[in-house]
Amino acid sequence: MSPRREPAAERRAPNQNKRGTKVAALSGIRILDLTQFEAGPSCTEVLAWLGADVIKVEPPGRGDQGRRLGSDGEGRDSYYFLLLNLNKRSVTLNLAGDEGRDLLRRMIPQADVLIENYTLGTLEGWGLGWDELSRLHPGLIYASIRGFGNSGPHSPYKSFDMIGQAAGGAMSMNGEPGGGPLKLGVTLGDTGTGLHCAVGILAAYVQRQQTGKGQRVEVSMQEAVMNYARVAAWPAHLAGRTPRRQGNRVTGLVPAGLFRCAGDGPNDYAYLLAMNAEMWDGILRTIGRDDLLGDDDWSSPAWRFRHHDEVNGVIEEWTAQRDKFAVMEHMANNGVPCSAVNDVDDLLASEHLAGRGMFATLDQPDRGEVKVPGNPIRLEGSPTTLEPAPLLGQHNGEVFADLLGLGADDLQRLSDRGVV
Repeated sequence: MSPRREPAAERRAPNQNKRGTKVAALSGIRILDLTQFEAGPSCTEVLAWLGADVIKVEPPGRGDQGRRLGSDGEGRDSYYFLLLNLNKRSVTLNLAGDEGRDLLRRMIPQADVLIENYTLGTLEGWGLGWDELSRLHPGLIYASIRGFGNSGPHSPYKSFDMIGQAAGGAMSMNGEPGGGPLKLGVTLGDTGTGLHCAVGILAAYVQRQQTGKGQRVEVSMQEAVMNYARVAAWPAHLAGRTPRRQGNRVTGLVPAGLFRCAGDGPNDYAYLLAMNAEMWDGILRTIGRDDLLGDDDWSSPAWRFRHHDEVNGVIEEWTAQRDKFAVMEHMANNGVPCSAVNDVDDLLASEHLAGRGMFATLDQPDRGEVKVPGNPIRLEGSPTTLEPAPLLGQHNGEVFADLLGLGADDLQRLSDRGVV
């Protein structure tokens, strides 16, 4: 293990319960976060939620480019940035200059993890690549997120979420039959890759506990999306077929899809399906068609698949007379998997989510109160306390004092030279 590391008990535990009775699961782990936009920040945010001390290292003056992505006001961080950087600390450091790089090298021995998503070769060109930093700290876990990985002919190519979706196969399967490929509305390529990287970092940390040695962690957006797409794509491929777009349907399964509900809104739909005979019978009982229970045709999955328009029409006659939440409740009470198609307003109004404490209202320094969704990972012994996303360089004083022993005068001189 490296020198100059604080004992774990003395290191910052930002998610410690205010009563001091419970400490967050990852308390004592320090992460230097050199990422920007979404794939990297989504990785470090989930680790920060779980208690890691994530120090976000940003360029002086402008910071993470995500701070201004879709910003609605001069000098205010975007909601995009706020949602991806909760529970972190921010310092500024000019890594394009020698002094800034030297300060980062001095911080490395006191970190457990460094994560970056720069274009391939950038940090190596600055003398901050894996080979050099692992010599400074053999226990360092060095994680990289790339669009196409660290090797291979495509490795230098830049990537964002939708590029990852296209490259990993998800886009080819999304859309209506006969229509063109369609990107997913959710950022599977970015946040999906970030979650894969978080798993890799935790695995490397557990192994370090046994060996004392760090290692390199690498996640490709293309390969992470391929992993998400494996169930949708590979069974067809292995059977000798090309996976095709099928909209909201499920291959070989009827009913399975969206059903119009009462109302004229764009999301007045419910999604339901019947995976087995019991669920199909539950649908019939829900819609009052007990006369079809046990019918040789209607009870046959193959017959229903051949007559999908007729089957779906019978169900939609019933759903169209009820709002989507009533449809969900009635179907669920009869054992049928079903959900209203929720938009953001529906989620915010959900008594279910509110009762589970899924939202928090934070006092964001440059915005005031902001309501945000919380951590979906729940550990009984270490509940998450959400903290606002940091302002640019907000923690320069405390971090550089704690890790490097720099005082206010030192920081002022470094700031005057554009180093921090």
